[in-house]
Amino acid sequence: MNDAATEVVENIPYLEKAAILLLTVGEASAAAVLKQLGPKEVQRIGSSMASLSEIKRERIETVFNEFVGEMTDTTGFGMGTDSYVRNMLTKALGAEKASGIIDRILLGGNTQGLDTLKWMDARAISDIIRQEHPQIQAIVIAYLESDLSAEVLSYLPESMRLDIILRVAKLDTVQPDALLELNNILERQFAGSSSAQKRRIGGTKVAADIMTNLDGTIETEIMDAITEVDEDLSTTIQDLMFVFANLMDVDDRGIQTLLREVSTEILVVALKGADEELQNKIFGNMSSRAADLLRDDLEAL
Repeated sequence: MNDAATEVVENIPYLEKAAILLLTVGEASAAAVLKQLGPKEVQRIGSSMASLSEIKRERIETVFNEFVGEMTDTTGFGMGTDSYVRNMLTKALGAEKASGIIDRILLGGNTQGLDTLKWMDARAISDIIRQEHPQIQAIVIAYLESDLSAEVLSYLPESMRLDIILRVAKLDTVQPDALLELNNILERQFAGSSSAQKRRIGGTKVAADIMTNLDGTIETEIMDAITEVDEDLSTTIQDLMFVFANLMDVDDRGIQTLLREVSTEILVVALKGADEELQNKIFGNMSSRAADLLRDDLEAL
């Protein structure tokens, strides 16, 4: 770990590190850990968890990286530490949530250049990949977080965007030579290093996440172009792009059906960040008493 990263880790209080870990592994796993602690420890960690509101992705990754680093230094079991860490994180987080973290931690040696990009400004990233092969551009875009990918895409010429999104949507696994080529390119930029290893990246869900974060005009232009090239792919991406705000387009009968399937707890959290128009649409499809109770819950949250 470099000095800058070490300094960041050391600046995070131990209680906050524990709180971040427990907040990210889910209620069941967190409860299992807390059962092993004494009352005072539970109270201190619980207070720290309650005091955390918004935690930046970089801070979460820093805590996880330190945790896994300590685990790999101390595990002396009759199995590879990679296998142990992979199994531990999968059990704690579930396969889907853990996969990205596992890739970043265990394949870190293969993606040093890519990880460096995540700390850069979107415009700078677009300048770096602008002259590269479209497949290299697609791998970079697929690897980054969707909001950053969308911003990078917006800085690239319109003529490139469609090709990149199509390639992202059709990506599955990246062959060793492609990953090695990419890291060699980034190596020249950042003096990084890597070894080749096949890995899963991209796909229609990644493409949909990127599209969701694009400016409305750019999103429409790319989606129209995708439809002309591959209508089935366009439909798949649009289905995956459904977000909470899309409920404004759902008729009252559909909203009522949805409300019967969703718990009040989930509805309160979802509506907390929704605009007033959408909240009123939900309230309008509930009984007066249920709507009043939901409003009270929202105010109390």
